[in-house]
Amino acid sequence: MALRGWRGTLARMRQEFQSLPERDDALELLPLDEPFAPFALPVSDTPRVSIVIPVHGKLAYTLACLRSLARHGAQAPFEVIVVDDASPDDSAAILAQISGLHLLRNTENLGFVGSCNAGAAVAHGEFLLFLNNDTQVTPGWLDALLRCFAERSECGIAGSRLVYPDGRLQEAGGLVFADGSCWNVGRFESRGAAAFRFRREADYVSGAALMILRDVFQRVGGFDARFAPGYYEDTDLAFAVRKLGLRAYYEPSSTVIHCEGISAGTDLDNGMKRFQRVNQAKFVDKWKAELIDQAPPGTPLERAIRWRRRGCVLVVDAMTPDPGRDSGSLRLAAILRILDGQGWSVAFCPDDGRATSGEIAALGALGCEVLCKPEITNLPDWLRRHGGELHAVMLCRHTVAGQYEALVRRYAPQAKLLFDTVDLHFLREQRAAELAGSDAMRQQAENSRRSELALIEQADISFVVSPHEQALLRQLLPAARVELLSNIHDVRGCRRPHAERRDLVFIGGYGHPPNSDAMRWISHEILPRIRQSMPGMRLHVLGDIPDAVCRELASPGLEFHGRVPDLAPWLDSCLASLAPLRFGAGVKGKINMAMSFGVPVIATTVAVEGMQLSDGLDVLVADDAASFAAAVARLKGDAARWQVLSTHGLDNVRRHFSAAAAAATLRHALD
Repeated sequence: MALRGWRGTLARMRQEFQSLPERDDALELLPLDEPFAPFALPVSDTPRVSIVIPVHGKLAYTLACLRSLARHGAQAPFEVIVVDDASPDDSAAILAQISGLHLLRNTENLGFVGSCNAGAAVAHGEFLLFLNNDTQVTPGWLDALLRCFAERSECGIAGSRLVYPDGRLQEAGGLVFADGSCWNVGRFESRGAAAFRFRREADYVSGAALMILRDVFQRVGGFDARFAPGYYEDTDLAFAVRKLGLRAYYEPSSTVIHCEGISAGTDLDNGMKRFQRVNQAKFVDKWKAELIDQAPPGTPLERAIRWRRRGCVLVVDAMTPDPGRDSGSLRLAAILRILDGQGWSVAFCPDDGRATSGEIAALGALGCEVLCKPEITNLPDWLRRHGGELHAVMLCRHTVAGQYEALVRRYAPQAKLLFDTVDLHFLREQRAAELAGSDAMRQQAENSRRSELALIEQADISFVVSPHEQALLRQLLPAARVELLSNIHDVRGCRRPHAERRDLVFIGGYGHPPNSDAMRWISHEILPRIRQSMPGMRLHVLGDIPDAVCRELASPGLEFHGRVPDLAPWLDSCLASLAPLRFGAGVKGKINMAMSFGVPVIATTVAVEGMQLSDGLDVLVADDAASFAAAVARLKGDAARWQVLSTHGLDNVRRHFSAAAAAATLRHALD
């Protein structure tokens, strides 16, 4: 009750009495009763990963484990080392018939600790992966653990999401309390729940599926022999790795099925399991100084899980970000990554309540929990229950912020209220109204203006993406605190010279009004004018566009590709990117993206507003079709000018649109 709270305890009681099948067919478990026939495991002369599996009898489980490795494999090369720990059955004789398997045989029983250390001693991989023999792996499990190391430079250990054969979650990382007692996070919960699908630091991860760098394992002396034959050796290893300044991570995108209790039983008073109590005392004696900083026993689970984090930040936007869809999503995903890197526990809630499994996984890799259906159906109710735990709440766009500003003040009065304008909607709408000459659109812009300015006055801090908008608000609301939090891009660099480039690109989806207007202008005027002097020139549109619109805008040389999975092939080969926007606000992600690849940009005055670009040096400015055609011809015929624009564009992204600049703003706002 103390750990779970009354809600969690009642939910656990319902789970206990719920009728469940013995196995979840969606996991595609391999049978244990399959007659043995020799088979082969993947082999590599230069394995990146050495999988070490200690076994003591239970041959049927070992064979199923090895068959799952053969079935699912991995992109990374690996070797499999099985350490037969003096099995009482014919395990060694049968396993010797499996091709590609490195089999070690202990002459006496060394237990889990001794067998793992023996397997590690003969391993060749850069990484060691300790795997119980009563497990079965699933597609992508190994590569997901490697991604955790690649994406988290401080990662010293990564552990899989462990699930029971019946499909329930067994462990999503482990907690260690100040008395040395441990807790498996998520035990018996739904394995697909968003609350357990984000990467996060754990106090330890189970040795049933644990990856560690081989040199780190050697530096800490391997599994400590004082915990032989087993139990607490994985917890001890995590504390030893943390002492080196590294961290243990739970990696939810790596799923391993674990038949817990098969190897060691479940009775704490008999057999192997009795060492759990014995070794807890040894662990407390060894780490008593470090345990002072752990959560006290009885700390509620939600608080204990975040014990190492600085506090909780909730971010709310209209929908779940998809960096491949629009520049706003790219920026928000980068913000979530930065917040996690600064030590905050981050939760994201889409106002529409929807998030696909892929979107949950993508944000989970950034260390962000997604609050969405079916677990979270009502954000106000969530705020009532959790508002007191929040350090800050960032509300994105005035259409979203207007719904929740009062609720945040009511249920989280201690939290900083951050309003992310994304761009000033009223400014964009005013310009659209002027271009269209529409009174109705002018009224809409005025409504947005009143809403946005009121929210900026009420917020503790508001974010804008351009110095132009910051200066405008300084005039309109001199007392408001407005910070610059612009687009965020990695600098990819220019990877092909001018001579190897051809054609033009436009980046953007049709659903954004400035983009739809730009596409029509390209189709009707700009591209026909370009092709008068350069008949072979093509323009590739990269973004979501309805089929009916593609047919309507069809024009010689205009090619629609829809949303592409990777912009790099296009931006590495195109001559220039066009941004013919006649209205809009904020900073244009399509310009930043192109410049981050060293691609020169030809854009309107409106498009480059607030981006700190100089015509002829960083960008070419064009405000009519003839000027766009002249700029394209200039870039095509002048390699030196093309190189100047490429170099200065890259420098502009480094100076003004880097993760470091955004991190400084967020640190200043939240500290």
